Amino acid sequence: MTEIIRCPWGDKDDPLMREYHDAQWGKPCRNERELFEMLTLEGAQAGLSWSTILHKRENYRAAFDDFDIAKIAEYDEDKVAKLLKNPGIVRNRLKIHSVITNAQIVLALGSLSDFIWAYVDGVPIVNVWEQQENMPAKTELSDRISKDMKKLGFKFVGSTIVYSFLQAVGVVNDHMRGCAFK
Repeated sequence: MTEIIRCPWGDKDDPLMREYHDAQWGKPCRNERELFEMLTLEGAQAGLSWSTILHKRENYRAAFDDFDIAKIAEYDEDKVAKLLKNPGIVRNRLKIHSVITNAQIVLALGSLSDFIWAYVDGVPIVNVWEQQENMPAKTELSDRISKDMKKLGFKFVGSTIVYSFLQAVGVVNDHMRGCAFK
């Protein structure tokens, strides 16, 4: 039996992490809802592990109306109070408010996909890393996008979060050399 080679972080004993690595991470995404979901989850991860957030993903989908951007943009303080009581998500007032703010900004932009993909002229950046330790946590591109997003009013979009987002939605493909899912 041939062994499947994965990036080291995706080759754990956690089936959910493997599935995410194999099926989603680094694959180009242009779907507005999915992009917004990943932006939200990456922001929620700040200070936590990706595994923690990934295991809460279904709870986030339920709590945030399956990431319906227009619905989220209309959330009021009653909805925020309800979300703060939801043990299935990260109950951080700033992070919850950031989702609402970010939804409002995405609606004003018209398209998160067009906004993000314009930075790479619609073509994913494919890196070839020999070792996971060589992979950066942020880049000049993520610095620039983060700065531009902050100017627009986005929240929880520091350069490291933005780089993780770019990797997650395939704007940047950082699968390691030899990974079967490159």
